[in-house]
Amino acid sequence: MKKQLTIITMILLAVSFQYKSIAQSARAGIKGGLNFSNLYIDDVSDENARVGYNIGIFSQLMIGDVLALQPELAFSTKGAKAAYDVLGFKGENKFNLGYLELPVMLAFKLGDAAEIHFGPYFGYLLNADISTEGDLGDGRENIGKDNLKSFDYGLAAGFVLNFGPLSGGVRYNYGLQKLSDSEAANFFLGNAKNSVGQVYIALNLAKDD
Repeated sequence: MKKQLTIITMILLAVSFQYKSIAQSARAGIKGGLNFSNLYIDDVSDENARVGYNIGIFSQLMIGDVLALQPELAFSTKGAKAAYDVLGFKGENKFNLGYLELPVMLAFKLGDAAEIHFGPYFGYLLNADISTEGDLGDGRENIGKDNLKSFDYGLAAGFVLNFGPLSGGVRYNYGLQKLSDSEAANFFLGNAKNSVGQVYIALNLAKDD
């Protein structure tokens, strides 16, 4: 599966660069914002959202009058948080994940002011740890990456409003990859997958043709 994801990613990158040479117009710039991440499990629904961030670069390449291809490269935090109450001791545990991600969006233009985005994303796990704050003490402990899948992938969809060179958008990323990759991780995470809502702003640095 890892080899297949790598091949797919390389193909998508090659296609995006090919489109650039025939593009009618292009946008490119930086983007960043807040993540509201969680882990979704088939039979459990009591996880709490963790607030994180996303930051990266993007390029939008026109492939039709109302259709564009938008590849991105970004760092994105994911995970979840959960409160504990043990014998009157209260606190919070956070499951923190950091990914290098490659979303490849199709952008449907609704005039110049708005866009609908949809497409796949691919991610590579860079770091993982658990942080604790509360009556039982504060701390942070790394998680062996061998316990988790190195690659994440899923589907993303969102909506964007354009205000000249500035854009504001919302996006939801629905993970399709099970996170755990060992018996120990499976005991705690089960079949949990990533779920992330994003709010972001983007700055177009490319000159209009």
